[in-house]
Amino acid sequence: MPSPWKSKFAGLFVAVVGLSGAGAASAQDYTFGWNPRSGDGWVDTWAGDMNRYGSRYRDPFVDEMVRYYGAPRELVTDLLGDRRWAPGDVYLACSIASIIGRPCRYVVDIWERDHGQGWGNVAQGLGIKSGSAEFHRLKKGFVPSYDRWGRTITIDSDLERDFPGRGKGVQGKSGKGKPAQASANGNSSGKSKGNGKD
Repeated sequence: MPSPWKSKFAGLFVAVVGLSGAGAASAQDYTFGWNPRSGDGWVDTWAGDMNRYGSRYRDPFVDEMVRYYGAPRELVTDLLGDRRWAPGDVYLACSIASIIGRPCRYVVDIWERDHGQGWGNVAQGLGIKSGSAEFHRLKKGFVPSYDRWGRTITIDSDLERDFPGRGKGVQGKSGKGKPAQASANGNSSGKSKGNGKD
């Protein structure tokens, strides 16, 4: 018969191991892995950061896709849940759909079929060419999403004119388009709560 101490220790160990893995999704956990290949390192970096945010703070992420990108809530929750999409892929699909004036489900279907080509080629096939006004709009859309979440985002040189005073050094330059430490300050307006170390 096991001692009560061993039973309690074993239970605690299982709980700690389970919690340490909660919310820490890795590329292999996603149906399509994680390899966005948008053709823009800044977009790839921040879409990857969205994976961390969307995995940890699912409700504010879903709310963002529904409210600002017109995606059906059921679709977004299904993509993140049963279909195991990376949050960055969900964001790119819904953002691209918004730019081209199509439903998010339309771009989702194309990505599921053509994900091997990467987001750059998929977007180009939908009329969003690298360097175009539409691609700039895609990049620009990241910033208000991060602002609504209360997270810091580093602006690259392509966006400095759109967001004066928020360029290099203003929000914590981390170099070469890599995310600076993000902060997620909670408030009553639906922004996420957290310490930003996700």
